[in-house]
Amino acid sequence: MLDLRAVRGDPDRVKAALARRGGDFGPVVDDLLAHDEERRAAVSEADNLKAVRNEVSREIGEQKKSGEDAADSVARMREVGGRIAELDSTVANIDERIGEILLTIPNLPLDEVPRGGEDANHVVRSWSEPRSFSFAPRPHWEIGEALGILDFPRGAKISGSGFPVLRREGAWLQRGLINFFLDVHTREHGYEELRVPYLVTSQTMTGTGQLPKFAEEAYRVERDDLWLIPTAEVPITNFHRDELLSVDRLPVRYTAYSPCFRREAGAAGKDTRGVLRVHQFDKVELVKFVEPESSYDELESLLGDAEDILKRLGLVYRIRELCTGDLSFAAAKCYDIELWAPGQKDWLEVSSCSNFEDFQARRAEIRYRDENGKSRHVHTLNGSGVALPRLVVAIIENGQNADGSVTLPGAIVPYMGGLERLEPPQ
Repeated sequence: MLDLRAVRGDPDRVKAALARRGGDFGPVVDDLLAHDEERRAAVSEADNLKAVRNEVSREIGEQKKSGEDAADSVARMREVGGRIAELDSTVANIDERIGEILLTIPNLPLDEVPRGGEDANHVVRSWSEPRSFSFAPRPHWEIGEALGILDFPRGAKISGSGFPVLRREGAWLQRGLINFFLDVHTREHGYEELRVPYLVTSQTMTGTGQLPKFAEEAYRVERDDLWLIPTAEVPITNFHRDELLSVDRLPVRYTAYSPCFRREAGAAGKDTRGVLRVHQFDKVELVKFVEPESSYDELESLLGDAEDILKRLGLVYRIRELCTGDLSFAAAKCYDIELWAPGQKDWLEVSSCSNFEDFQARRAEIRYRDENGKSRHVHTLNGSGVALPRLVVAIIENGQNADGSVTLPGAIVPYMGGLERLEPPQ
């Protein structure tokens, strides 16, 4: 969440920054500041009355000591005490409302992030060139069904649409890719692997910004007030919730595999064929806790770690910097990595690498003690390292051959027991 003191100190700057996202948050900021002003007035009155109460209490002691009648002072004490209780209750109610408002306000985009929407996102760089085919490349759903590795009807029978089943070499390939990602990130990129819960509390979802904003996109177990995670970012970031880290521990780097669960409620009718938009998918996540001064250098490093995976797989990709109108709720700056899929004739996002600055850390109260002994909020970053199944789509569509087989990237062959090609069943 935003720092209330920063909002109070320069509301015009905050409003202007939020306006760059494309929404009108002016009334919300004004409402926040009105509650803040009311709160400060109540606190000031309560503080003054507490000083009066202390003085009256001293007077009562002196009156009783000298044998004077203290009834009027006692009555005054009760009156003052009653008003203080009213004010304390008012402050508590206002605090609750201020917290509710702050939870609805997105992060401020970094000043250098270009203004605009999705159509204005620009390519920062690309790697390699698309393959030339001597035949018309087919989409992954045709290839996968012909190979017998994708089963859409049975997945729909089990769970409904958006829950495909991977079979035989398809399941093997996905498992091998996950192990490949984790091996590279832990053995070479310096991340510690975590195995995280897939069900989390409302507080945990709130800590990373999923609640209240994205409640309709998530799956909830109402009886237990638990949520299926939309990404491993949620439990990993909350791993250090309400903790004070030592500066010597920073930067902290974690990686974790998890299934991810999303309703995709706002995406009806989009990418309905194949496995491009599903309700359950696998992903390896990267999360960092860093000092504020180094967070943007760490963002570039995080992006490079995700890129390294795709280079090793020999896949064509490009990186786009997102404009202000396409940033996620919690991000101050974000890059998307997209793979070329010839069967779709389109680019598919497989990773978003974001710097949230201290936005999540304020919600989750994640701090560190700097070299001067001062307690400060860390900056949090996360990125997919990388997401499936769109990566599998790119592997299948780019590796397809005229005879229906698929040549696998060399980097994954050791994880497939030496299998170099996926062949149609005889």
